[in-house]
Amino acid sequence: MANKQFTRADRVAQQIQRDLAQVIRAELDHPQASLITITDVEVTRDYSHAKIFYTIMGDEALREEIAALLLRAKGFLRAQISRGISLYKMPELHFEYDVSIEYGVNLARKIQEANALPKAADDGEDDGQA
Repeated sequence: MANKQFTRADRVAQQIQRDLAQVIRAELDHPQASLITITDVEVTRDYSHAKIFYTIMGDEALREEIAALLLRAKGFLRAQISRGISLYKMPELHFEYDVSIEYGVNLARKIQEANALPKAADDGEDDGQA
């Protein structure tokens, strides 16, 4: 297996992901906040912006409510995670709903449904008669 070199931006992104998940779970004042999962963080090379990918299982109304909550709380969240990371400038947080989990669940369901369909007989199959 190849030895992957992690850049400082990768380590900062991982630290932001860990700290943000903990702060959201512990300090956001919303009954569903503990169900938010931070799936990935991408930090720009100059550390000025961090794109936070999150997911939450629920209906569209809950997703919109959580998106609004994160938008309102992003200054608070940025201040909280800045306590654990030593950077010249703390990145501005941008939250983006991660659709990949839902996409994977829907794809798995469709595959399962397709496998449950009756199999069609092969038309070109040779039954041993010449």
